[in-house]
Amino acid sequence: MDIPELALTSLNKKGLSSAVMSGMMESNGKVIAVMDADMQHDENILPALYERIREGYCDICIGSRAVEKGGYRNMTAGRKFASNLAKYLATETKKNNIPCFEVLGNLIASFSKLLKQEANRKPSGQHALDEEYYKRIEAVQFTMSHDDGKIISDLDKSDVILVGISRTSKTPTSIYLANRGYKVANIPLIPNKDIPTQLIESSEKTCVVGLVCDAARLSDVRRNRIQSMHEDRPGNYTSEKEILTELENSKKLFKKYKWPIIDVTRKSVEETAASIIKILDILNSK
Repeated sequence: MDIPELALTSLNKKGLSSAVMSGMMESNGKVIAVMDADMQHDENILPALYERIREGYCDICIGSRAVEKGGYRNMTAGRKFASNLAKYLATETKKNNIPCFEVLGNLIASFSKLLKQEANRKPSGQHALDEEYYKRIEAVQFTMSHDDGKIISDLDKSDVILVGISRTSKTPTSIYLANRGYKVANIPLIPNKDIPTQLIESSEKTCVVGLVCDAARLSDVRRNRIQSMHEDRPGNYTSEKEILTELENSKKLFKKYKWPIIDVTRKSVEETAASIIKILDILNSK
């Protein structure tokens, strides 16, 4: 049997789909064969596949490992397991009438069919560049520049100011709130140092929230931080006794200025942020 002329084309494409599409565009033959180039498929099967199409049995002919006389060649045990697992999932989900989509397949079309909604085919369509988007960007920029007391000259422009001793989740909570559109400044309380007068002045118009944590928990967090970041800290930085003193002094400060207090010991960043947003909503409703 005469095999049609084959041409190899070098394509600077990344990914299977783009390579296949480009290959089809380059081809001028009536029949196109698509095969992985990892040497796991037997290229000698191509004439038999072509013959089926040439004789008019079908328009598309697919070679499969799963059919009789099919098998695996040069495939690792891990890939064999993954292939068999995918086949099992597809079979069982179909048997139980459960939707099953191939992640690397036509996923968008499959979901459109399932949800009965047409995809708009617009890249990054979920990220609308509207007023709300630019508000969040501005909030993130403000929050990053006002992290850890870097800038205190314009604290009155903040939506909320977080205050607490070291490692009470001030920065991660600030960043989370910034992504929700809130301009946040955070001020660390340092032992034997007075708080900035700008903070006291700003607290008359801007919401200030104090963050506290369990001393034992805080000691572990600080110790892990020093080990992972190789920081040079005073010996009493991880002392539970010293941390208790820091916490007591911070609580006295918060009560003195009537700032709301949140204990972050058993709270995730999201939960702490939710509590702060609730405080802001209450204050704004007055």
